[in-house]
Amino acid sequence: MQQNVGRYDRIVRGVLGIWLVVVALAAYQDDERERAAIAGIAGLGLLNNALLGFCGGNYLFGVDTTGESCSAA
Repeated sequence: MQQNVGRYDRIVRGVLGIWLVVVALAAYQDDERERAAIAGIAGLGLLNNALLGFCGGNYLFGVDTTGESCSAA
């Protein structure tokens, strides 16, 4: 897997991922299981993108935010 998520994109995904995991934990404590599951899955997905630097959605749509493609041209 080649990285397609740039530095600032990774930071934003990491912050949003952490926030969504916190929302999931709060929803779980309030017995809102569906909301907790949705927020948890989304948060973990964003954290995965941030840690690996790869996003399947970016790959499918041909988006590369690393900046390497611009400098190589």
